[in-house]
Parts: sequence; structure tokens; C-alpha cells
Amino acid sequence: MTEITTIKALEETFLEQKEYFACNTYPSYQERISDLMKLKTILIDHQDAFITAISQDFGHRSADDTKIGDILTSVMGINYAIKKLKGWMKPEKKHIGILFQPAKGEVIFQPKGVVGIIAPWNYPVFLAFGPLTTALAAGNTAMIKMSEYTPNTNTLLATLVAEHFSCKKVAIVCGEVDIATAFSNMAFDHIFFTGSTGVGKLVMKAAAENLVPVTLELGGKSPTIIDDDIDIKTAVSRLILGKTLNSGQTCVAPDYLFCPENKVAALTQAFNDFYQNMYPDLQENSDWTCIINDGQKARLDSLLTDAKEKGANIIPLTADTNSNSSRKMPLTLLTNVNDEMTVMQQEIFGPLLPIIGYKNIDEVITYINSKPRPLALYICSFNKAFQQQILLKTHAGGVCINDAAFHVANDDLPFGGIGASGMGQYHGSEGFKTFSHGKTVLSRGRISLGTLLFPPFGNKIHQLVYKLFIR
Repeated sequence: MTEITTIKALEETFLEQKEYFACNTYPSYQERISDLMKLKTILIDHQDAFITAISQDFGHRSADDTKIGDILTSVMGINYAIKKLKGWMKPEKKHIGILFQPAKGEVIFQPKGVVGIIAPWNYPVFLAFGPLTTALAAGNTAMIKMSEYTPNTNTLLATLVAEHFSCKKVAIVCGEVDIATAFSNMAFDHIFFTGSTGVGKLVMKAAAENLVPVTLELGGKSPTIIDDDIDIKTAVSRLILGKTLNSGQTCVAPDYLFCPENKVAALTQAFNDFYQNMYPDLQENSDWTCIINDGQKARLDSLLTDAKEKGANIIPLTADTNSNSSRKMPLTLLTNVNDEMTVMQQEIFGPLLPIIGYKNIDEVITYINSKPRPLALYICSFNKAFQQQILLKTHAGGVCINDAAFHVANDDLPFGGIGASGMGQYHGSEGFKTFSHGKTVLSRGRISLGTLLFPPFGNKIHQLVYKLFIR
């Protein structure tokens, strides 16, 4: 079996994984390492096939966008898990208070069981293999629901996974809304979802019916703040790759930007200069990635139309804007924006960047705190006091200072949202713990002083305990 495409096959595979896990409740270190090496082999040996398949799904996707965003990040995560797994699997020792001595306490990390992973279309390999890596490292089995937007990638992935894993351990699920709904309603031991906030709410609601724990990696409008003291060209050099990678179709891409109002003109010019060097032309440029499909392209076009009708200045950073046939869109700056515009209400998820001029940082902080908490926040400043003021007065899933988006690629940095941008974390040890149950174990040997606390109460032992510990 390669792709699972029917509800019947979905249910059968789920039961097979349940039965398999019941007989393999704690895979050995060697077995887990073997599983991780299989994932690495799939990626290393079939890089070109993944590049081709993903490009076919996008209409055209830069080979380097795939290498950086899907292959490199996935391989790095696997290598890190292999390096650290033995330490992660060790029981975690805990302190036992003197009143409960002699005893020892520890937490052992036990696989949860059958994990359901729901992956999006924008980085289909990384956002499937990322959580799968730590799920397998933790000793689980996994079923992965892929996006219907990436059929070529899904078929390739399902074929390669089936060559290396039994479907009892790892299975790839494909299909439309009916399959996705059935998947979300299954009694997994954990559901891991990456996608929009709206769909995340539906997944969580479905999981609640079976009391399934969830990790939600959502999105939102990630703000960027440029300090008045930093050189504008330096600031843009730190931001622009995070916004243009994958044509802005990245959950942690800068969504809108605050700039000192007297530097907005210099900012747009700096963006234009960098962009022209990065992408001298659009239509014949293999480094640029298409918008995934016509529906997403139409959505982005409607954001621009709505903003223009409501007074925004639209600044495409190329004269070559006739991109309807290929779904290529240039990075487009928007100034003179306001909250009445849809582009300031919804996550953009594309190459549009609204710019807001500001006079003082307090108004920026107030604005950010009035909105749902974002997945990421970016600060361009070398001023430590400025950095700390924003860090301590705002909330975000993660922060980059003088960089954008690349905190996601660092293996030992936990990744996750807060509030409307998600719950739970993964990557590295946090991912291992997300897919494990930390089981508390208190153990005593042959000696126990517990009988000293038996009734009848009120004797001198009880009085001494109360005197020493209730204070």
C-alpha cells in the first residue's frame, strides 16, 4: 500500500497501527535510530525527485526554495535527533523532599502511541518529516495527512515511505475534505496540526470528542519592527530573504512592518534595490516560486484590489507584473495602509508587505498587543534597551532579532505559537517530549517510614512533621 485515499483504508490502517503499537510499546534505541536513518535516506537519495515533484505542484518552485525549506531543514533535524536521542531517552531525575525519604523520583518518557500528523502544502516535506522525526524518535507510529494541493509530492512521498516502512509504522494519507474530516475525528494518541487558525479550531474541536491531545502550529500576522537607529539597508538585508523565500508562502514570513515614518521612503527604496539584485526579472527567473494555485493567486489579487480601493499605495518591485498565466507575483509593498483593509486583517501568506510608519515605539507595542498573538515577531535593532522593551511587553510564539524566519531552522530552538497562533512546541528535545508521555515514577526500596504517619493522628510524630513543614 502506498497512498491511503479512502475512509475504509484510513480506518483499517489506524487499527493496524494500534495493534502494532500494542506489541511494541517501547521501541529500542537501535530501532529508533534505524527509523531516523530511513527518513534521512529517503531525503538524501531522492532530492532531485522531490525538487521536481514540488515544482510540478507549484507550477514552478525554485529548486533552492525546496533544498533550503524542505530538504536541508529536514535532514538537519534528523541528524540532530540521531545525535541527541540517547540522552533524550534517559529518565529525568527529580528531587524527592526529605519528608518522603528514603525514595527516588524520576520521569520516564514513554511513546504516546499512534500519532496523527496533518501537514500543509507550503513546505510539504519539512512540515511532514519535521514532526515525524520527533514522533519516531519518541517511539511512536504515525499517519500523515498530506495536503490535496500537492498531489505529485504526496505520491512520491507515499511511494518512498512504503519502500522503507511498513504502513503499520508510517502511513501517508491523501484526499480531500472528507478524508481530512475523518482523519481529524480518529482517536489518535496525539494529533499534530500545521495550518490555518480557522482549520486548527476545527481540528481541536474534533479531537476534543475523543480527548485527544493536540499540538497546533498555526499562523497569524507576524509583525516586524525597525528601530530608528538602525541603518535601513542593514535592516532590509536581514528581512528580505525571510519574506521572499517560497514567494512569501511561509507561516513565519514577516506579515507587516513598522518603520519610523521619516524613513519609509528610504525603506521602500532599499527593498527595491535588494530585490532587483535578487530577482532581476520575474517570468524567466528560475529562482522565483509561483503562488501554489489559482485560488491562492486570486486571494492575493483581491487583497491588493481591496487595499488600493481603500487608499493604499501599491508598489510592486518589478515592472514585470503580467504574471497571471504563471502565477508569479513580485514582492509588492503597500504604504498608507489602515485596519479597514483586508490585507491588515488576514494573514497574507504571499509576497505582499504592508508598511506602517510610526512616531514612537509605545504606539507600536499598543497596536501589536491589540491584535491576536502572532506566531513570530521580528526586531531590527542593535539597541539592547529597545530589544528588551519589545521582548518583555509583547507576546509571540518566537522572536528573531536582526533576522527573520530562520529561528525555525535551528534544531535546538523550540518552535510553536501562542494563543491564536497555536499551542505546544516541537523541534529538538521539545518535539521528543511533545510526542512522549512523561510518566512520573516514585519508587521506594525495602525501607519505608510511611507507617510513622498512620493514624491515630495527633501523636508527637505528626506534631513534629506539621511544625517542620507547615511554615
